[in-house]
Amino acid sequence: MNTSHAQFQAAFVDALFAPRERVDPSLRYLVEQPAFAVYRNTVMKGCIDALEANFPAVARLVGSEWFRAAAAVHVAAESPRDGRMLIYGDRFADFLCEFEPATELSYLPGVAQLDALWRESHAAQDAPALDATGLALVGSEAIGRLKAHPHPAARWAWFDALPVFSIWSRNRRGPDADDIDDAQAGELVWQGEGALLTRPADTVHWCAVPKAGCAFLDACAAGQPLTDAAEQALVIDPALDIAALFGTLLRVGAFASGSLPPVHSERTP
Repeated sequence: MNTSHAQFQAAFVDALFAPRERVDPSLRYLVEQPAFAVYRNTVMKGCIDALEANFPAVARLVGSEWFRAAAAVHVAAESPRDGRMLIYGDRFADFLCEFEPATELSYLPGVAQLDALWRESHAAQDAPALDATGLALVGSEAIGRLKAHPHPAARWAWFDALPVFSIWSRNRRGPDADDIDDAQAGELVWQGEGALLTRPADTVHWCAVPKAGCAFLDACAAGQPLTDAAEQALVIDPALDIAALFGTLLRVGAFASGSLPPVHSERTP
């Protein structure tokens, strides 16, 4: 009976999202009921509303009407797999890559990816961030061997050839925001950009990060010590100021304080 009940539930969910011609024949009687159509429309609207809330920068760029039409197509193909609607839309950026009406909006999937990373950062585990004060506990000769693990809420991405971060940042903040820096306030330069999102406390913050900075963070996430991470970053950009980059990453809370090794006294009796 449990198997039968589970099969019915799966078929019922499929009937909510699939076109009528693909509905399980055993449920045709159900989908033809007016009440089912009302329920189906309510569920669809809830999913579309969730996508619009989860991807505000995308919705701002294309307008609500365009967004909701695209979201309806995505919902029909990708029903929620988790009751937490905050995480719904993990494949929306991939969908936009293949969505024909978005073909000319080459930056749109990247904007959707950053909206998704914002949600991940917002919902990530809390943890204290590593700062310069904590780092001072590590001897200067040992810093290069330190494995600085990214903060649980840190997210980063590099976008080749497109100013995705600038586009996303402007539309995530809104045109009246007073915290857009001079570089972002000017004309867009169509070149690659990187983005770093962090949440060392209660609010998600974001900043631009170079391609070499993304490589540095990738190496740290892979468990490599700072010296090796720096070497990988310098392969990307030999002129990179590693000290300045690391200082910026510390300031924005990109690393977890759990990166620090236990402090042992070096005093001898």
